[in-house]
Amino acid sequence: MQVFEGEGWRLRLDPDRSHHPVLIGGSDWASEFSWREARELGDLAAALVHEWEALVDRLMPEETLVLELERELGPGSLWMELAGDCRRWSLRFVLSPEPARRGLEAGWGPGAAQAFCTALRSLDLRASAGPGPPPG
Repeated sequence: MQVFEGEGWRLRLDPDRSHHPVLIGGSDWASEFSWREARELGDLAAALVHEWEALVDRLMPEETLVLELERELGPGSLWMELAGDCRRWSLRFVLSPEPARRGLEAGWGPGAAQAFCTALRSLDLRASAGPGPPPG
């Protein structure tokens, strides 16, 4: 088992748990995710951070930026938003349920969002032995 946590966020990987081996949490919430859901969340977060990094030097100090992405997950979807200014940003997401599954809306404030994304990027969820579609 791997456990990572900091002020306002946590991430736990337990490959021995078959259906929901990834626990992701914020300051007052936590939920278990499948390998696929965790990979998709990581991919969307990385894409939003990459876009923010490409645009941040064009922002005036008083300007804010809101970026959104959504991805279909077969039945269901994952939507994510990065909102902030040229120094700090927050991240939130909505995991819309597929039939007979749970949904979730949650996020991380400034500081916690950046630390969580850094930890998530350091993991290779695609190389995990967990079940799910092949990387691609």
